[in-house]
Amino acid sequence: MLVAPDFTILDASDRYLTTTLLERDAIVGRDVFDVFPREEQSEWQVLFNSLEYVRQHATAHTMPRIRYDLQRPAGQGGLEERYWQTTNYPQLDDQGRLQYILLKTEDVTAQHRAEQQATIMQRELRESQERSRFILESLPVMVWTTQPDGAADYFNQRWLNFTGKPLAAETDSGWLDGVHPEDRDGAAKAWRGAYKSGQPYQTEYRLRCTDGDYRWVLARGVPRHNAEGAITMWVGCSIDIHDQKLMVQELLQASEEQAALSDQAYEAYQLAQSQRETFYALFQQAPALIAIARGPQYVFEFANPPYHELFATDDILGRTVLDVVPEAGEQGFIALLDQVYETGEPFYGKQMLLQLHRRATGQIEERYFDFSYQAFRENGQIVGILSFAFDVTELVQAQHKLETLLTPPPVAS
Repeated sequence: MLVAPDFTILDASDRYLTTTLLERDAIVGRDVFDVFPREEQSEWQVLFNSLEYVRQHATAHTMPRIRYDLQRPAGQGGLEERYWQTTNYPQLDDQGRLQYILLKTEDVTAQHRAEQQATIMQRELRESQERSRFILESLPVMVWTTQPDGAADYFNQRWLNFTGKPLAAETDSGWLDGVHPEDRDGAAKAWRGAYKSGQPYQTEYRLRCTDGDYRWVLARGVPRHNAEGAITMWVGCSIDIHDQKLMVQELLQASEEQAALSDQAYEAYQLAQSQRETFYALFQQAPALIAIARGPQYVFEFANPPYHELFATDDILGRTVLDVVPEAGEQGFIALLDQVYETGEPFYGKQMLLQLHRRATGQIEERYFDFSYQAFRENGQIVGILSFAFDVTELVQAQHKLETLLTPPPVAS
C-alpha cells in the first residue's frame, strides 16, 4: 500500500486488496486510520509510530509483528485472527524529500502460530523434564542412568547422599570405587555382562556410605530401546538391603536351630526399617507365620502364605485382627497386642494355646504356637505390630502323649 506523508492512502496492490477484502475506490484518498479505525484494532499505535518514524527520519522501519484481524468472506461472518510483518519504506524525490511511504506487508499468521505451538511444546517439554527430574530426585531409592556402553552419567541425590560423593566422582565407572574391594570385580563383571548382552541387570554388592561403613545394596537395571530396537540408555535403581541381608542370615540360623532343637521356642526377628517390599518378598518364603498389623486397631497390611493357610482364607489384608479372629479378644491376644503397642516392649509366648473357631464346620480347633509380638516402627514411632510365630501343635501333642505314657497308672486301693 502506498500512502502520502500525511498518511492518505494513494494506492494498493491487487493482492493487498484481495487479502483485506477492500475495494480500491473505497480506500484511495482516505486516511489510513479511517480505513483501519483505531478503536477496532488494539495495535494501531504500532503502525502510527512506524509511519511517524519514517516521516521524520526518511528511513525505512520494520514494525514489530502485529495482530490485525480481517473480515471473513460473506456468509462466514466475524473476524479471522491474522498476524502481519510490515516494513515501511520512504520514497524520496531527487532532493531527498519524502514523497510517499510504501507499506510492504507479509502475512505471517502461519509462522506465528507455528512459533506459538513450538513455544508451547518447549514449555511442556521443560515441564516434563522438570517433573521427571523431581520424580527421580524424590524417589525413596537410589536411581542411576548410563549410556548404552555402560558409562554412568546420572545419579540422583539419594545416591549422592548415601555415598557422600559429588556427581562427577561417580559418573563413568567412578561408582565402582565405592564398592567393597571383595565385591568390586563381581559387580563390574555383572554390569559388563548386562550392557554387552542387553539383558536386564541385577546383582548385590557392598557399597561404602558417607560414614565409611559398607552396606549391602541390591542393584537392578533395564535397557531402554528406540523404535529400531537399539539400546539408547540404561536406567536402574539401587536399594539398601543391608538389614534384610542380616535378617536372612538370622532366619537361616533359626531354621537350622529348629531342625536340631525342635522342642525349643524360636524368637522373632526384628523387622528392619528399610525397603518394606524387599522384606515382604523374603517373608513370603519364610518357614514361619509372619504378619504385620498397623495402627491401634491392628489392621493387617501383610500376611504371608502360612498365615493365610492357618485361617483358611485369602481375605485378610485390610481387615482388623478382631475381624479375622474374633476369638483373639476373648483369649487375651488383643490385650497382649495393646501391651506391646503401648510400651514398645516385645512379648514372647511359648506353646500358647489358640482355640480357633472353624466357622465352616462349627468345630473348635486347638493350635499351639511359639510366637513373638514386636513393635513395628517408622521414623522412630510405633505404628503397628510384627507377629512372628511357629506352629508347634504337633510338638505339644507329642509332649502330652509322652507325659501320658510316663505317668504311672493309679494304684488300686
